[in-house]
Amino acid sequence: MVTIAMSRALRKNGGNGLPILLAFYMRRQEVLGENANMTNIKALDLTHVEDEAIRICQELIRIPSVNYGQGNGDEAAVAAYVLASLAEVGITAKIYESAPNRCNVIARISGTDSSRPGLVVHGHIDVVPANADEWSVDPFGGIIKDGMIWGRGAVDMKNTDAMILAIVREWARRGYKPSRDIVLAFFADEEAGMNFGSRFMTSKHPEVFAGCTEAISEVGGFSVTLADGQRLYFVEAAQKGLHWMKLTAQGRAGHGSMINDENAITALSKAVSKIGNHEWPQRYTQTVKDLFREVARVTGKAYDEKDLRPLLKEIGSTARMIGATLQNTANPTMLEAGYKANVIPGSASAVIDGRFLPGYEDELNATIRAIIGPDIQIETIAQDIALEVDFNAPLVEAMKAALLREDPEGIPVPYLMSGGTDNKALSELGIIGYGFSPLRLPPDLDFMSLFHGVDERVPVDGIRFGVRVLADFLEHA
Repeated sequence: MVTIAMSRALRKNGGNGLPILLAFYMRRQEVLGENANMTNIKALDLTHVEDEAIRICQELIRIPSVNYGQGNGDEAAVAAYVLASLAEVGITAKIYESAPNRCNVIARISGTDSSRPGLVVHGHIDVVPANADEWSVDPFGGIIKDGMIWGRGAVDMKNTDAMILAIVREWARRGYKPSRDIVLAFFADEEAGMNFGSRFMTSKHPEVFAGCTEAISEVGGFSVTLADGQRLYFVEAAQKGLHWMKLTAQGRAGHGSMINDENAITALSKAVSKIGNHEWPQRYTQTVKDLFREVARVTGKAYDEKDLRPLLKEIGSTARMIGATLQNTANPTMLEAGYKANVIPGSASAVIDGRFLPGYEDELNATIRAIIGPDIQIETIAQDIALEVDFNAPLVEAMKAALLREDPEGIPVPYLMSGGTDNKALSELGIIGYGFSPLRLPPDLDFMSLFHGVDERVPVDGIRFGVRVLADFLEHA
């Protein structure tokens, strides 16, 4: 590996490379002794690692790994790519197939201190569908335009998968070992319930995570620029839980021309409208309080724990997601009824996407029941836990330090995510998970709208920043 100092010396000596490289190597060995393997990656020129992460991100996007839900997905090709990428530098990995073409990739990198608990570094390799007619570019083209990598998965989350791969490939090339064991996990099915991915792995193959106590993954460490130019870095320390439910109203079938006071569609529509328009009470968890206390401090605005909503305007477009973490939510997302214009159906159904704050699941369920009344049936489609972990932890201190070394003016803060990640599955093994996939973003980029959005894209410079921060963190975690 040619360091910055080596490069300067080579230029100074007219490019006569070998003697200079040997001299540098000998001096490096003298200084480092037996700990030469522990050279900090920050002392190295990471440009080529950043370039590799950008290339890998493009190549991952070009491999469609679309998850259509209900078991209909295919991660086989992208899993094979990940396996080959690791094997190329001598890292042994294994594919775990939970169903035909539903593939997870696991590798363990041994650390120098086996007495330390291990760290799971994970990403998912599936993506949501993309309608090419709605996009301005090929959603699976992985092109670079306007300083961005465009394509489905660019944000969610093949950019992070690429950063992880580029960093560990660099470790392998220079013979570096982290201080603790690191389990690399690339999961299937994160976008549709995790049953073929992280949930399959934690239930059927928990041994691959043996000795691990902490984890990091997506949607954390990204910058949010305030109106005065200050940058907050949002680190995910909590997630809402979910309860997807199907509501069904029964009625009297009949002819569409006749009066029917037992119309199932009418009954269901009333219930759905009430849910969609319900004003949920504000409920603030510790993570939310910590975030807004810091927002108030850096902006000089008032912090009123009775109502934190006035502070939302200070965080720009990120408020769309953060606003949903101040309360439970329940959104109607699907309707199904009828089969002919002149037939009143005997039943009608709707799907509700319910999300609850840590500690407020019972309140969500009781409120939905009270809103719709006793005559409408509720069926659970999917249910998952909420999470909230300690932000005052050594692992978080390592995240903060890595961010601040790259951006000394940055301000790391915790936040509660309105969605969820594979950390939920790992938590069932007692593994404490955070969202930390660092990106420095342009102030005017509506980052949250890009998740599952049309023209999904990620800044190239953001990936370069992310590689430097993530590499630093992983060597100090």
